[in-house]
Amino acid sequence: MEIVNFTPIAATVGGALIGLSAALLLLVKGRIAGVSGIAGGIIYPELGDIAWRTMFVLGLVLGGFAYQWLSGDSTDGLFMGIDHIQSVSTTPVLIIAGLLVGVGTTIGTGCTSGHGICGLARRSPRSLAATLSFMASGALTVFIVRQLIGA
Repeated sequence: MEIVNFTPIAATVGGALIGLSAALLLLVKGRIAGVSGIAGGIIYPELGDIAWRTMFVLGLVLGGFAYQWLSGDSTDGLFMGIDHIQSVSTTPVLIIAGLLVGVGTTIGTGCTSGHGICGLARRSPRSLAATLSFMASGALTVFIVRQLIGA
């Protein structure tokens, strides 16, 4: 395996910011920073509960652009480097994969961010079981795709 973009400082700062934002959301709003639940609340909103959710999701998207812009990784202007992002799959496969992620987060009553970051920090046994399931499923999928299918 070859590591193409080894960025330990950016990864450490990013991880610390994710932890800080999860802690602040819990302290300020009393909410868990589970992205699937937050996004789901935008799709099925409750009265007076959509503004913070929308700002959270916008912050996720704009934060990536802000990092790329501030790091000066390219000279493409505001959306630096976007032109080199390519999917290795077809649109129908991406749609099916997205729907399966949605089904999985519904069945698992949360996503990796909610269970893996916030749930484990709260010492939730349910989140530990969910996170172990996520990791085992991911490892099994990589093994099947790379070793058995040969992709």
